[in-house]
Amino acid sequence: MKRAPQAVDDPVRPPQSWQRLTERYPDIAAAYDVFSDVCRQSGPLDEATVAIVKLAVSVGRGASRTVHSHAKKALRNGADPQALRQVALVALPTIGLPAALDALKWIDESIDERSRPQD
Repeated sequence: MKRAPQAVDDPVRPPQSWQRLTERYPDIAAAYDVFSDVCRQSGPLDEATVAIVKLAVSVGRGASRTVHSHAKKALRNGADPQALRQVALVALPTIGLPAALDALKWIDESIDERSRPQD
């Protein structure tokens, strides 16, 4: 399964690192896509909830790139922006204040980017 090419200004385009991987190793990218699809479809969670779960994992890892990615996916699938912020707040006692503040910043950046008018 190859991802369709997307325009440079497309707000849902995959990160450049993923684009490079798919260009260099298309079989690995295709296998990963299938694996990811099977995992997402393994239970009753809807796409917004799956994105929130992945957001929580990304917050716990302190991974800004995937926090942005999963926050945007959750928003595209109808998640409430406040629910995304709550993920960082729920994580605060576990990951600590500095990490939670970083996560809130990244989530707010994604919400702000998503709410900006597209050209």
